[in-house]
Amino acid sequence: MVSKKKEIGLQVNINNQELWEEMLSSKGLTVVDVYQSWCGPCKPVVSLFRKIKLEVGNDLHFATAEADSLDVLEKYRGKCEPTFLFYAGGELVAVVRGANGPLLHKTILDQLEAENKVLEQGIERKVIKDAALSIEEESVSQDQEYGEEDEVVSLEKSCTLAIIKPDAVAHGKVDEIILKIQEAGFEILANEERIMTESEMRYLYQKRSEEEIFEKLVKHMSNGPCQLLVISWPENDKDVVAAWRDFIGPSDIEVAKRENPESLRAQYGTIMPFNAVHGSENREQANRELEFFFPNFKISGSDADKVLGEEILQ
Repeated sequence: MVSKKKEIGLQVNINNQELWEEMLSSKGLTVVDVYQSWCGPCKPVVSLFRKIKLEVGNDLHFATAEADSLDVLEKYRGKCEPTFLFYAGGELVAVVRGANGPLLHKTILDQLEAENKVLEQGIERKVIKDAALSIEEESVSQDQEYGEEDEVVSLEKSCTLAIIKPDAVAHGKVDEIILKIQEAGFEILANEERIMTESEMRYLYQKRSEEEIFEKLVKHMSNGPCQLLVISWPENDKDVVAAWRDFIGPSDIEVAKRENPESLRAQYGTIMPFNAVHGSENREQANRELEFFFPNFKISGSDADKVLGEEILQ
């Protein structure tokens, strides 16, 4: 009985809009476990949350919210994995999908530190959109307001293609990598999981077709789901292609660990070709890859449309 009381006291159940608004006005950081009626809140993480709460004190709050009970959570309905939304100052600052204890622990501590800096030093709070939902919402809004002719998204910002490769996806690193991307300041404009075909991978890596690793790379990239992202830099004041290449590090994992140990490839790569992430080499390649994989993101000067039909049909 004592344990049950502690669990109830730890997580506030938000079941109406008034309680949701009250949560948004709370000082500090609030972690909301968004659940479905048929599975209930995520119980395995409760002990972890209780432990962290005892360590950090009153600036950390936990809540549960059934997706079907709140209109604001409509887009989370029907999701099969638990979703944890992190709110500070009434704004969404992080998202974690799945009951990943180490990632939840790290995200809580990181966001508490960030919020303390906001409150004590006046640093600007980093607000995010849930990338997995925001693109879907924008697409629906455009379809309803403008119709089919205006579905194309204008790429006035400098953008590039990022791919989280099957090895990182299989190891459950997608959310962790996306969090690092957002924390580094990149903006995610599109986020899709896809299983790529060999033809698509031959197009993507056509410049490496003479290399010994080419066939192995094609097989690996089409052997499981990838996470495809369109990323930009919010202020548009830097070359996002070069910034992304620097952030992911050299393609050779051992070189990445030696020369750029904080890079994504150094942290998540294992052995070639399992280096976790892909990045376009230059602006021309980025434009071509974006038009090939995201045809609604139109970019002038790209030659992707010249080869798209031919490559897909091979």
